Amino acid sequence: MMYQEPARWSYTFQTFSCLSRLKAMLELPPERFPGTPHPVRVFERSVYSDRYVFAKNLFEAGPLQPLEWAIYQDWHSFLLRHLGPRAALHGFLYLRATPQTCLERLRRRARSEEGGIRLGYLQQLHMQHERWLVEKTTQVHFADMKHAPVLVLDVDKDFEHDVAVQGVLMAQVEAFATASQSVAIAP
Repeated sequence: MMYQEPARWSYTFQTFSCLSRLKAMLELPPERFPGTPHPVRVFERSVYSDRYVFAKNLFEAGPLQPLEWAIYQDWHSFLLRHLGPRAALHGFLYLRATPQTCLERLRRRARSEEGGIRLGYLQQLHMQHERWLVEKTTQVHFADMKHAPVLVLDVDKDFEHDVAVQGVLMAQVEAFATASQSVAIAP
């Protein structure tokens, strides 16, 4: 619905997305390895990418109105300030691929709800990710997130069937996660 009528559904969608991610972050992880003091948890996206990439992009592109953006930022800040360390992440995995590669993969998946996604939108999201995670030019409102480490993984090449490339990527992730307790994937 958001892709079909962005002016109508952007705020609703972003509110739902952020709430869904927050719930996932706050759920206690299953104890898969008894005795493991700090299991690493990996999330697909996060409440931070919701704000600093997706909602910000919708505001800058126009579908999210200034009042909606102000309300979104206000409740987002309020919730995360009050949740404190429970909502903090220890790092980000940035799965970096060109917007064209992302569009090709999206088309191969052929999910009906993604049918309206255009290259221009993916280019906007790519730039938001770059500004936030690589250039560090996005204004971040949470002190502990300003300096969270970022592992940039080049996933432009098709690694789905290349076991050697998968091994290299997994070794990078394992080394990064060894120093972290919870990380979010930023595609």
